[in-house]
Amino acid sequence: MASVSPPERPDDLDAIVRRADPDRWLASRFIGDAQARADVMALYAFNHELARVAETVREPLMGEIRLTWWREALAEIFAGGAARRHPVVDALGHAVRRRNLARAPLDAMIEARFSDLEPDALAAGRALEAYVDATAGALMALAVAAVAQVDAYTLQPAARAWGLAGLLRLRRAGVARLPASWSDAMAREAVVAAMAEARRGAGALPVVAFPCVAYATLARAYAAGRAPSELEKQLRLTGSILTGRI
Repeated sequence: MASVSPPERPDDLDAIVRRADPDRWLASRFIGDAQARADVMALYAFNHELARVAETVREPLMGEIRLTWWREALAEIFAGGAARRHPVVDALGHAVRRRNLARAPLDAMIEARFSDLEPDALAAGRALEAYVDATAGALMALAVAAVAQVDAYTLQPAARAWGLAGLLRLRRAGVARLPASWSDAMAREAVVAAMAEARRGAGALPVVAFPCVAYATLARAYAAGRAPSELEKQLRLTGSILTGRI
């Protein structure tokens, strides 16, 4: 059976997420319940493990093997028996059981990452939407489910804004995942439109859910090619969570 190396600091997933996913980590500091925050960290660490597969393999086959390892680990978690030993698998298993998390979005997160191993960019239209919904969308919905019961559809525009901004940042870094037919301007417009829709629906979100969504408020700055300072991030996230606006 293929294996996956454990994180560098298996006893501290929070530190790993802080380094690898600082914006989500910073927003998560506003989750008051320590156990809920730890469960959200398990989800973010799981996402990090999947996202890094394509970055750390030279051959697509090796990436497929690693993603299959995670697919099998997830099946073991939901089978209810003993799962393979890995810090993220352990933490995710506890989160799934404590929060009664659905399996479908977790499966979707894994399946979407197989396309990261392909050299071609995503196609415009449904293929792009499906990828963003299965990565940024599924993760946001799961994190919210860990702290509150909210219809995932309410979160979709915010997640799409964040996901598209992330794909645009990847393009600028030399990783072509956005459709070739999309210019940077088109991507920015899509982010702005998604954020406008997200703001209209933000009122339906309970206050407790905002730390799992608020980081989307940074999407417009990233789409514009600007990296907010740490102070600006803190102010934007604090304002979003305190006012209930994205």
